[in-house]
Amino acid sequence: MSDTAMFPDPAGRTKADVEAGSELLPKFDGDGLVGAIVTDEAGAVLMFAWMNAEALARSLETGVAHFWSRSRNRLWVKGEESGNRLTIREARIDCDQDAVWLKVAVEGAGVACHTGAKSCFYRAIVPGDGGGFRLVKS
Repeated sequence: MSDTAMFPDPAGRTKADVEAGSELLPKFDGDGLVGAIVTDEAGAVLMFAWMNAEALARSLETGVAHFWSRSRNRLWVKGEESGNRLTIREARIDCDQDAVWLKVAVEGAGVACHTGAKSCFYRAIVPGDGGGFRLVKS
């Protein structure tokens, strides 16, 4: 994984610097990752993925969503195999800068999930018969 040197170190910054300042100071976790929520332009959630510093930098520089694959242990561009690339229309960071929100347009077939579903969140969790919970496609 790439180190976080592409972004200023948030250590030593005040809470006000992080929460109200104009400097991008992403707070990567112990594995060097930050979570990324991806929605379409209307705000419907499409997917969640991880970004390291290189993925975040490349995404912001190119306008195409890049992520860090923990299973493949490498950088990847969403849609590199399927053609369903994610073109970033807007990027935001949350108040304490430990989560990224990408609003995107989906190219290709317009689906974000590798299963072929529009969203990776295609199942609802509902109460099960006799207790517990079950999944229902929605």
